Amino acid sequence: MSDYRHLFYLKMNFILKLLLSALAVVVLANILPGVYVDSYLTAVIVALVLSLLNFLVKPILIILTLPITILTLGLFLLIINALIILLADTLVTGFSVSSIWWALLFSLLLSLLNSILHSFLKSENKK
Repeated sequence: MSDYRHLFYLKMNFILKLLLSALAVVVLANILPGVYVDSYLTAVIVALVLSLLNFLVKPILIILTLPITILTLGLFLLIINALIILLADTLVTGFSVSSIWWALLFSLLLSLLNSILHSFLKSENKK
């Protein structure tokens, strides 16, 4: 019985994190003029695509660009994050980012906002 509860908890935790990320995408799309999301469903799809790209594509890009990442003392990882955002832009209709600079700012703010929102989720789990 406890295995089922643990599995249920993991699924619900993933869904909550996905919805919080979608909320962050909607908030940032309303704040940043270079980022556009046409609906809440699109924001959920963007959050899902970004999580898949971060899981599958980002490690490959990090390995391939390791020398330049070392030379820039890790700052090139910001460019990789912006490229992941631009890749999500091409994959998801209804989501657009006008330039790499907006993608860079969007990725920085999305990371910050996700950290804040997920910290609320962690503090509720400890209670």
